[in-house]
Amino acid sequence: MRISTAHSFDASIENLQKRQSDLAQSQVQLSSGKRVNKASDDPIGAAQAERALAAISRSDANQRSLDASRGAMQLSESAIGSTVELLQQARETIVAAGNGSYTDHERQSLAIKLKEIRNQLLAVANSPDGGGGYIFGGQGSSSPPFIDAPGGVQFVGQGGQVQASSGEALNLTVDGDLVWLKAKAGNGVYVTNPVAGNTGTGWITTGSVSTPSAVPYPAAPAATPDQYSIDFTVSAGVTTYSILKNGAATAVTNASYVGGQAIGIDGMSFSISGQPATGDKFTINQSTNSLSVFDTLDSAINSLNQTGPNSGQISQAVNKGLGNIDSLLSNVQAARTSVGESLNRMDGIESRISAAKLAAQGSRSAAEDLDMAQGISNFQNQQTGYEAALKSYAMIQKLSLFQYING
Repeated sequence: MRISTAHSFDASIENLQKRQSDLAQSQVQLSSGKRVNKASDDPIGAAQAERALAAISRSDANQRSLDASRGAMQLSESAIGSTVELLQQARETIVAAGNGSYTDHERQSLAIKLKEIRNQLLAVANSPDGGGGYIFGGQGSSSPPFIDAPGGVQFVGQGGQVQASSGEALNLTVDGDLVWLKAKAGNGVYVTNPVAGNTGTGWITTGSVSTPSAVPYPAAPAATPDQYSIDFTVSAGVTTYSILKNGAATAVTNASYVGGQAIGIDGMSFSISGQPATGDKFTINQSTNSLSVFDTLDSAINSLNQTGPNSGQISQAVNKGLGNIDSLLSNVQAARTSVGESLNRMDGIESRISAAKLAAQGSRSAAEDLDMAQGISNFQNQQTGYEAALKSYAMIQKLSLFQYING
């Protein structure tokens, strides 16, 4: 086989160029710390690195959503904590109003205090979230979700909660309608009330459940809840009462009345104190989720502003106000518990996000990062080979026929 001088030179130049290219690529890898700097370096590795990078981006987005939700829930927990404190102050004020020695003016002073507490609660209910929205805005509101209308405070937002864009359920708001306007009325099972127009000094407690299985509440969804009434009669100085169920007589008819003594009917137990007059009536109805923080305070304020109330009216206002405040506190505490559980759950979510991001970073590193020890070794070998090729070329280029003849 005949090898020409030109072919030998071309082969040497081609070898030098390849070694120089390999050396340059190794230098790029060492300076970047990456084995794959472009897709052509390793198509499979580049694809794996790209998938890992997308997973890292998702983890970062989920972390941002988590941070936003945590901030919103921390603000919510603080606002609900303030609500609990204000409701406790309202409860103490209502308890003070039960002092029988207070004059109308003193009770009206307590009503002013309750009015101020109500205003503070309205401000808390309209707390902003710092991002243009409102903590208790439900599914979003660009304006305060609660307005003080002539008929009482109304929720003008949309019930529900806004959730962050994430694979996990992360809330950015709290359902204000549920927290502020939807507590269980009465004792949570039934509601006791005096009938307007009672002339005696009798008043009824909120009652309790003595036999849960016998209580007719809650009624079936399509059924009308039973209604009870306790009717009083005073004859010859003797006070008796009868309990009617849906207008019909029950086994409790013309029973002797003893103030403060427990009265039971269908698993429900309550008591009536004071001295009812003939024709006075009290009612029992199924409890509903309709108790409003603001309506409760408005009712208490109106009661305290009355002039010349009798002892029964004062006791009824205080007892009803305390019962309602306790129901409100229970509802608000439940909301606070829910927010607290959300905050606790976020710790676990953050751990999962961190683990997923770490795994993705590991996959990306395995796909594209350079083994520095191996890379340095390769670079040194290629550098030595390139230097040897240069020397070899320098020697070969002198071995031509003309140089030999001239030699």
